Amino acid sequence: MQKRRLGKSGVIVSDICLGTMTFGEQADEAEAFRIMDCAYERGVNFLDAAELYPVPPSAEKYGVTEEIVGRWIKTKPRDSIIIATKIAGPEKGWFSPPVRHGMTSLDRHQIRRAVEGSLKRLQVDYIDLYQTHWPDHDFGYEETLMALTELAAEGKIRVAGSSNETCWGMMKSLQVSDRFELTRFQTVQNNFSLINRRCESELAQVCRRESVSLLPYSPLGGGVLTGKYNAEGDHPAGARFTGYLNDGNDRQKLMAKRFVNDRTLETTRRLTEIAADLEIDVTTLSVAWSKQHDFVASTIIGVSEFSQLEANLAAEDLVLSAETMERIDQIDFDIPTPMTEDGLRRLS
Repeated sequence: MQKRRLGKSGVIVSDICLGTMTFGEQADEAEAFRIMDCAYERGVNFLDAAELYPVPPSAEKYGVTEEIVGRWIKTKPRDSIIIATKIAGPEKGWFSPPVRHGMTSLDRHQIRRAVEGSLKRLQVDYIDLYQTHWPDHDFGYEETLMALTELAAEGKIRVAGSSNETCWGMMKSLQVSDRFELTRFQTVQNNFSLINRRCESELAQVCRRESVSLLPYSPLGGGVLTGKYNAEGDHPAGARFTGYLNDGNDRQKLMAKRFVNDRTLETTRRLTEIAADLEIDVTTLSVAWSKQHDFVASTIIGVSEFSQLEANLAAEDLVLSAETMERIDQIDFDIPTPMTEDGLRRLS
């Protein structure tokens, strides 16, 4: 397993990160332990969690994922694990974490309360990477970064990062950090996959020029790139987007259609042909492609059951040839922005 630095920090992580948002929902604790044990044995030292997990979020299971991860961490040397987690932050209208009512801001009070909650659930005395789950552009960055700076000085977090951030937001945050000599966001965790390549344009330039590491989440396009959905509408029972399409609220249905549509399914079909030529799984192809970007530090994989893990980890030492990358780029040229522009705009 290759190792890379997070931004300009001293934190070194495996270039595959294990996401945990299914733990406590699709994967029970025993299955989650089995998944984490295997990933750890294969060299994955980086886990990504959030106070909001598991997904879909609910008041009943709020924080359960961190509790499961915390009990597992107790079975391993603490300094062998890089743990990342996130503050949910402003109410987004589609989840309602406990003790938050209406719009909240990423202020000192919210951040400190969230950090203390995560430390308790994780049963650790510090968090390696603490991230804002969503930005709060209306509130701004100064107090947020001041609070994170204080927490770093106290040893409760090592480095800070952002998630679901825009290019403008990242540059604004770095400007505030420089101006007031505050902790900077060393990472940005955004959706990036073979059906959503937007990060390759402007955000990639921010990452390169400002030494910020991208941590791509959903490299399998929410599971679409595994090939389990098909154009005939015969979607697998129990899959997230199947549930969203059949029983979800308006926002969940929109999200599902953003991921599962004729363009994403055709992209997946053509990628599956490339994977077959290489005699690998399309999952392995998708994770390897994500890792093969100079602005990416670690690609976040996620599984709901142990049997799905191997195809993801098979990408650990795989380097795609220039010819293969060109074939992949041709698909993107033929089917640009498979995740529809309307869906991207309305969910931003």
